[in-house]
Amino acid sequence: MIETSHIKPSKYGLALHTTTPELGLAISNFVDYQRSQTYHLARDLSSHIHYYLKEIIQPYSWTDLEWISVAKGPGGFTGTRLGIVIGRTIAQQLQIPIFTISTLAAVAWRTHRSSYKDISPTLSSSIIAVEMAAQQGKIFGAIYQINHRQIIPLLADKVFTPEEWQKSLEQWHKKHEQIEQVLANTQKQQLAKTVTSVLELAQMEWQQGKQPHWTEALPYYGQHPVDL
Repeated sequence: MIETSHIKPSKYGLALHTTTPELGLAISNFVDYQRSQTYHLARDLSSHIHYYLKEIIQPYSWTDLEWISVAKGPGGFTGTRLGIVIGRTIAQQLQIPIFTISTLAAVAWRTHRSSYKDISPTLSSSIIAVEMAAQQGKIFGAIYQINHRQIIPLLADKVFTPEEWQKSLEQWHKKHEQIEQVLANTQKQQLAKTVTSVLELAQMEWQQGKQPHWTEALPYYGQHPVDL
């Protein structure tokens, strides 16, 4: 049996999503407090992120954090790198675990939660294919199987040509007729809003007893630097 870890009511998890021009922040003790917010900062992200981090932490302090989580990409190079660097710095200074969560996994989890919010979580299960535009007409794609408190990459995040991605989808459709396809929208804060999914997915890993060290936190670019 896997040992589980639970955050004390007085301790919190913090999530950052910086892979697009929007900043997403979320904090929760997973008992009686959760707060999330998105901000359109564009090129001002690097100069304002520290202010908004301090704002969302209030009225608590940095020492109240039990762990931190960051969207690791795919996404814009500059924002993704910034989020990872800040997350690593906080984890190192506070000596707490840092969880890096795939941008596509967060989209899949949010889609699953929205589709099955009125159904018992122990009964709901889905297979979700997520795609997002990449450079040079290519596609970031992944396929996830999601069930009770678990998300499993059937096809891990990868860069495809449109033809390769379509072929992969056709192959998976033959195996799983119920597969659902989702296009990750990089505009209008759609990805930044999945910061709550980044938070929840990190909590799932924390409950499994995982405590990744800050040196393990690395971004996933997939391609050469790209800004969205």
